[in-house]
Order: sequence, then C-alpha cells, then structure tokens
Amino acid sequence: MKDIKGKVAFITGGASGIGLGIAKACAKYGMNVLIVDSRQNALDEAMVYFKEKKLPVHPIKMNVTDRVAYARAADEAEKVFGKIHVLVNNAGVGSGGGPVEKVTFKDWDYSVGVNLGGVINGVVTMLPRILKHGDGGHIVSTSSTLGVAAAGGMICYCTTKSAVSAMMEALATDLQDKNIGVSVLYPGPTQGNLGQSSFENRPVHLRNEGETWPPQPPPPGKNVRPRRPIEEVRQVFMDPIETGERVVRGIRNNDLFIHTHPEFREGYIARHDAIIRAIPEEPQNEKRWEIISTFGAIYHNDIYDKQQPVGPPDW
Repeated sequence: MKDIKGKVAFITGGASGIGLGIAKACAKYGMNVLIVDSRQNALDEAMVYFKEKKLPVHPIKMNVTDRVAYARAADEAEKVFGKIHVLVNNAGVGSGGGPVEKVTFKDWDYSVGVNLGGVINGVVTMLPRILKHGDGGHIVSTSSTLGVAAAGGMICYCTTKSAVSAMMEALATDLQDKNIGVSVLYPGPTQGNLGQSSFENRPVHLRNEGETWPPQPPPPGKNVRPRRPIEEVRQVFMDPIETGERVVRGIRNNDLFIHTHPEFREGYIARHDAIIRAIPEEPQNEKRWEIISTFGAIYHNDIYDKQQPVGPPDW
C-alpha cells in the first residue's frame, strides 16, 4: 500500500503510547485517522494535539472486547470518513505478571480478552468491510518482542502476544491475493503508560484482591536485581512517534514483520537457532516427504520469502 495519502486508518488503543504514535505518523503523511480508546480522558487529551495541527482525526470511545460496540464504531468510522483502509489492532494490556504460580484465572481472562480477543474482534469486524470496498488495505497488529522470545514472569503477556504473531502470519497467508497487506508489529521498550492504563481499565470483576498501582516492588534478595529509577529507564525508551514512523514504513513496504529495536536481534537468533537444533538429525522418510511436499504452505510458506531487509530510518 504505497500511497497512503487520503486513506483511512482505524487505530485501537490510539489515545496514548504506541497507538498515539502511530496515529500521529499516519496523520503526518496525510491519512484520515480514527483514534479508538476505552478512556474518554485519554481521547480528549490526545485530540488537543490533532486539533492544534488541524489534522483530520476523529475520536471514538470503545472497548475492543465489546463486539456490538465494535460494529457501531465501524459504522461511525465509515460515516465520518467513508471507508476504512487500514486497521491497527494496537489496544493491549499488561497483566498476570510475577511468579507464575500466583497468576489467576482473572489475569488470564483479562489478558486474553483484550490482547487476543480484541484483535480477533477487529479482524472479524473490519476485514469484510475492507474487502467490500475493493480499494485494498492493510492490517497491523501489535505483538511484542515477548511475542517472539518469551521471558519469565510474564506468562499471560507472552502467550497472548505470541498468539497475535501467529494469527497475523496466518492472516497474511490467506490474504495474499486479495490486495490487503498484513503486518505484525514487535515493539521494544517504548515510552507510554501501559502499566497504569492496564490497571485503571481492568474491570472490577477481573481484578485480583489487594491489587494496587503502582505495584509493590519485590522484596530484596540475592536473585532480585535492584530497580533503576523509572526516570532513568524511560530516557532510553523509544519515542512512540518513531515507532509510528516504522509502522507507516512497514505498511508502505508491505512488510510482514515490523521490528523497532535492533537490540533484540541476538535474542531472536538464539531462540530460532534453538528451534533448528531441536530438529532430529536423521534421514527424512521419503514416502512421508512425498505426501508432505504436496501440502504447500504447511511445509513452506512463501510469505516469509517476501520479507525484504529493512534499512536504517528514512524519515
């Protein structure tokens, strides 16, 4: 989707953090933008920027877990801008962190409902509309570096973000001949308020007893690293607008994978090398191969061959 000027982007979780950065980048390059968020105060605050710059941005208050509200939001978006070309499934939450034995069903339900269910709701609601107008389009879903290589203490987040990654690869495979590109975004540390917003937006019936914000730090111990001051940590986090620029570039290039941080390269390599090492070193069964080789994308999906190298920033 090389020419994005005048196209319409529908961005969930669009009122802060990465979503807002993507919205600003899309608007910068001439797109009409819908910022969709469950928090009215965040939408109001974000709209100050767009109104000052006189950019064509429209806010919609919606929770991505509400399928009826999602359909209404899609109707409103089409009423305002006519067509939806780009769907950005960015809304997400961080929950269920800490020792795995303390993760509850409530943690799982909250994480799966938003991080995975919200993406499913977006695709099921918006894809038929994009196909119907026939102008083509693009779907981007936000995973995470933890959707590629898992880490301890974040089982709910790693699980849901990995699922989003696989979902986008399957979606890209199915849409290859339908003029709709698909990308999965793997952001690294980015300036935002995911922790606080995840806590504030968590429904009462999905909250664990005694949860507070900010969370209590772990007790000191020989296996616990001392935490750096948050101000020091945030200084090296990526500006969400830069993340947004990378998303716009990925849409224009029809990239399947959009990475933001080169610092994670070695970790990804280690993970994928481990997968390759685990393949049995034995001759393949020729009769079995004769059948498997006819399965096409099941044994070799050519969407991976289409990913081109990504150079340095060009903005």
